[in-house]
Amino acid sequence: MKVIAVNGSPRKNWNTATLLQKSLEGAASRGAETKIFHLYELDYKGCISCFACKTKEGKSYGRCAVKDDLALLLKEVEDVDAIILGSPIYYGSVTGAMRSFMERLLYPYSIYTAPPGTLFPRKIRTGFIYTLNASEEMTKKLGHDRHFAANAMLLERIFGPSEMLCSYDTYQFEDYSKVVAPRFDPLQKARRRADVFPLDCENAFAMGARMVN
Repeated sequence: MKVIAVNGSPRKNWNTATLLQKSLEGAASRGAETKIFHLYELDYKGCISCFACKTKEGKSYGRCAVKDDLALLLKEVEDVDAIILGSPIYYGSVTGAMRSFMERLLYPYSIYTAPPGTLFPRKIRTGFIYTLNASEEMTKKLGHDRHFAANAMLLERIFGPSEMLCSYDTYQFEDYSKVVAPRFDPLQKARRRADVFPLDCENAFAMGARMVN
């Protein structure tokens, strides 16, 4: 069994990446082969509306035709048993890198039928890990849950069962004394990092294990 994680954060060793790594550890503990991709290491753009993936009898029907750094990752998706995406939330949405990846990942498999169908040939599990500087209460007030639900709907439509994990009120800066951010209490942030983030890591590990089970 093969499980891959896709990191939509520009940082490879911070909150999002850490949780993704924990999820892969969970999958590996059940015997899965695992791999992580860091989107900010790749040179690519979002969908360019060439519609090669929609052209009747076209050689790229059902597949993205753009040849760039994303091509290898998209090819890898064809053979995996589970995918776990991860992204911090920037201004109410996933990062631009993750959004562009999702366009290229999902659109080629989407079919304009009623109800919408999928060209992906089988059912696989998916997960989405979100990290947020905001609290859970503030996240609900801002309506981020609608964004999460929309992403889950798309993943379920194309691939199959999907679940998510949210890590709230994350430790954003490595040193709060070096940035202008008077809104935050560094001591409170540090306490949450010490007390709550390890629980988020445990939940990420469990998610990865469930992907294999």
